[in-house]
Amino acid sequence: MATCLRLRRCMSIDSRAFFVSAARFSSSSSSSSPSSLSSGKTKTGKKLIDRLSAVMDAVHDRKLPPELRGQRNNVRSETDMINVVEQRIWHSMEEGQFENLPGKGKPLKLDTNPHADPAEDTLYRILSKNGCAPEWVELNKEIRSKISEWRMSLKKAWANKCSGDHSEWVESSENLKSQLREINDKVFRYNLIVPFGRQMFGLKWEKELGYLEEK
Repeated sequence: MATCLRLRRCMSIDSRAFFVSAARFSSSSSSSSPSSLSSGKTKTGKKLIDRLSAVMDAVHDRKLPPELRGQRNNVRSETDMINVVEQRIWHSMEEGQFENLPGKGKPLKLDTNPHADPAEDTLYRILSKNGCAPEWVELNKEIRSKISEWRMSLKKAWANKCSGDHSEWVESSENLKSQLREINDKVFRYNLIVPFGRQMFGLKWEKELGYLEEK
């Protein structure tokens, strides 16, 4: 998947660069040539653009898997390239290329993460051996626990309001809003220290009330 995304990104960047250059050439040719020579300049510019377009098509074809070369216009999404990758995997499995691989039948070695920063990976292993967890893990547990307790309190206060007891709702809602701000402060800190891709959303008062009104 990552390979497909990189291919698509490279193709789109090259295409944008090509069309910008072609547009600049075309505009400069049309603006600088006299009217009597405009026809000849236009033909020359068109031929150059056609040649450049053919070169770009050849470059893009080389970026595609062999199965899709020569039919670049039929590649409409990453799914087409993913299908080719999956077909290769299945063919390899049928041919037995995944048999007798090193470490087959043995447990995976998860002591190190080859994709993590070496310094962070070492730190996490030290924390794990001493029965500790990274700060963001502990903070995540705390936030989820507080959110659960907060929603239970909100549900109870809302039930009292719906039963006709409006006197306590004003005071309860103010306390709940204050607790909500404290939770969101913790969420903000969590999002600053958590690894990328694990961020969470804070609570919104109106949205939480909307959930209760729908029930």
